[in-house]
Amino acid sequence: MRSISWLGTRPPFARGSAPWQIIPELTPNEDECAIDKITMSAFEGTLLDIALRDAKLAAFIIAGIALEVGIGPTVRHGADLNYIPIVVPDACGSKTADAKTRVLAELGGTGEVFTVESEALLPLMGLP
Repeated sequence: MRSISWLGTRPPFARGSAPWQIIPELTPNEDECAIDKITMSAFEGTLLDIALRDAKLAAFIIAGIALEVGIGPTVRHGADLNYIPIVVPDACGSKTADAKTRVLAELGGTGEVFTVESEALLPLMGLP
């Protein structure tokens, strides 16, 4: 296999670089973990499925920046693995409002994905 370094490509979020760092407000506590995701689904190429099964969890709550790129594929993959995905739409970003609407409609149309707004979720998590 030939290296593509001659193309001058570099990952925008190289491990250890400033953009790769977690902002202080989201730094995991000592009893929490962070899993590096390098594919569209957080389940692919990571230990997430093993960790959730070891913890005997049947559902996961997901929010984040790229609904159409990372969150949607993770939700679909999680449903394929028999998890119950719970999406927090008002805590999800997207490239465009139309893309967000489309992906949320696609996920909702499966009948396997639940949604909850952060206003209802945060008190259940003991957060203001």
